[in-house]
Amino acid sequence: MAIYYCRGCNRCLNLSDEFLYPPKTYFEAGNKGTVSFSAVDKTDFRQKEQNKCFPFFETLDYWGFRRRRTKLTCGACGKHLGYIYYDVPAEPEIGQGGFGHSQMVPRHPRYRMKREAIRISG
Repeated sequence: MAIYYCRGCNRCLNLSDEFLYPPKTYFEAGNKGTVSFSAVDKTDFRQKEQNKCFPFFETLDYWGFRRRRTKLTCGACGKHLGYIYYDVPAEPEIGQGGFGHSQMVPRHPRYRMKREAIRISG
């Protein structure tokens, strides 16, 4: 089992391999240099809401235009560690008009951490 630390202050981030997404998950395919989790202990992080308006790859056959995300920084030193994206489908086949998933539909969060910002041991 891996242990994840902040590279800025060496604080343990309490991230669990149990919640780690496999690298071949559709949203992980183009995200080199990151690892994603389905759940984290939010008390270890500071959060700042962000909304961006730009095209982004949402599923294998659908592009989105407004991306909601939350910036995650270390609760101890403030180093930028990653983001929370709201792009994991709530239901396996949910979509709008058959055009794929949309952030208009309630979604599960995905906690994406930058490998350069965290240290992994074990």
